[in-house]
Formats: sequence, structure tokens, C-alpha cells
Amino acid sequence: MPTQPQRSVLERFPAGGPRGSWPAEEYAAVQRAQGTNAQVVMDLASDQFLVVTDTTPQ
Repeated sequence: MPTQPQRSVLERFPAGGPRGSWPAEEYAAVQRAQGTNAQVVMDLASDQFLVVTDTTPQ
């Protein structure tokens, strides 16, 4: 059985942001521009967007 890669949460953003505002996506884009493979996922339990990476942040 393949193992799941470990993920690190880089930042958390509330899901109820202003309409047309995507702070989690903007933050992830900046991280990707700096060479970090950042992705945005939704944590339904906490109602937050998480910016995560498969690598440990330095």
C-alpha cells in the first residue's frame, strides 16, 4: 500500500473572506514563485482554507 506524503501547513485563511478576494490562492502563488510546491485545500472541520506543501518548510 502506498504511503501518503507528509504535508505541512504553511498558512491558514478563514473561508468567509470578502467576495472576490482569494488570499489563500494569492499566498500559495507567492510560495510557488519562490519554489515551494504550495497548494490550497479546504479544511471543512475548521471552515478554513489551508495552504499546504508536501515538503517541510525551511
